[in-house]
Amino acid sequence: MKKPFLTKDQAESIAASYPTPFHIYDEKGIRENARRVKEAFSWNPGFKEYFAVKATPTPGILKVLKEEGCGVDCSSLTELMMSEKCGFSGSDIMFSSNETPPEEYELAHRLGAVINLDDITHINFLKDTIGEIPETISCRLNPGGVFQLSSSEEGFQVMDSPQDAKYGFTKDQLYEGFRKLKELGAKHFGIHSFLASNTISNDYYPVLASILFRFAVDVQKKTGCHIEFINLSGGVGVPYRPDQPGNDIMAIGQGVRRQYEEILVPAGMGDVKIFTEMGRFMLAPYGALVTRAVHEKHIYKEYIGVDACAADLMRPAMYGAYHHITVLGKEDALGDHIYDVVGGLCENNDKFAVDRLLPGISKGDLLYIHDTGAHGHAMGYQYNGKLRHAELLLQTDGSVRMLRRAETPEDYFATIIWE
Repeated sequence: MKKPFLTKDQAESIAASYPTPFHIYDEKGIRENARRVKEAFSWNPGFKEYFAVKATPTPGILKVLKEEGCGVDCSSLTELMMSEKCGFSGSDIMFSSNETPPEEYELAHRLGAVINLDDITHINFLKDTIGEIPETISCRLNPGGVFQLSSSEEGFQVMDSPQDAKYGFTKDQLYEGFRKLKELGAKHFGIHSFLASNTISNDYYPVLASILFRFAVDVQKKTGCHIEFINLSGGVGVPYRPDQPGNDIMAIGQGVRRQYEEILVPAGMGDVKIFTEMGRFMLAPYGALVTRAVHEKHIYKEYIGVDACAADLMRPAMYGAYHHITVLGKEDALGDHIYDVVGGLCENNDKFAVDRLLPGISKGDLLYIHDTGAHGHAMGYQYNGKLRHAELLLQTDGSVRMLRRAETPEDYFATIIWE
């Protein structure tokens, strides 16, 4: 059973100062999770988690993660700018982008970020843009084919098709690219890859690690390039549904360790650093969208209309994604009503839940939409003139701090040229 980190009384008290809807994050949960991740990989002295900024580009959150020893993974100019303002610099920034404009490489280089190239043609583009190749450089591998992972223990199966993804070097291109980068002055190399999204399996990282570790041994042997780090990227997921098992980060860390000791250590590569770039696992369970029921409708189906909409959380509309909903104050009530929970956009896919069993909902009830801490507020938009709402932090002492104010009509009109 999923449990909110807010009670009804807490939420009502917060709503008195910050009107619904709002996104709220749990600082205590974020810090505890960041420490678990660090502990899970503590066997690797060079380990670092580079939080994927795109998941939650909120300075107040980035600063909390910085205090817990995390770096940042950036993919755009503004993410780099935000990270700099939050105090990140140098090797605490990983810059992984694609179809990259020159000004983004220029800023990444000025900040001393580790640049992760997405394509072999970007080698010359980077050199022409910044005038050199950095001594430390990384390349993204796309191994092609179809990636399949089955886990009988979790009863979970994932399939993804790297061959259909626009990202990364082929294996042959990476060999060639590393040789070229070495000729141009690079001395320390990293390998990065991302093969599947939101996996609910303790096997994903270890299987990916096995693929990358074996490839790294071969690359170092054939090119003479010193592999300094291997970046497992993201893909470790969270259980959005209450009946799904959660990932055990300690078991995942030990699974990667076994592959490291079986593959890299015997090859004389026991100094390789392990990096991760988790957004969803780091933040999703520690954020919620709190919204109030404002209408009910009884036609061919039963609808509950809320004051949030897909502009606040687009995953259900975009992907048909499931987000669990708790009616605050009715946590123990029987789910004996079938509702569609909908927002006010003029689009029929603006639904947070379809045919969902929930307790009876009355106008004025607060609904707590779970697991919105990553790819929630970040994916907001202004279609229909809808304005994005506030982001709040439930601090470890129980107080609440605003991280980002709600947008106003003046914000919406600010970029318009009226004449």
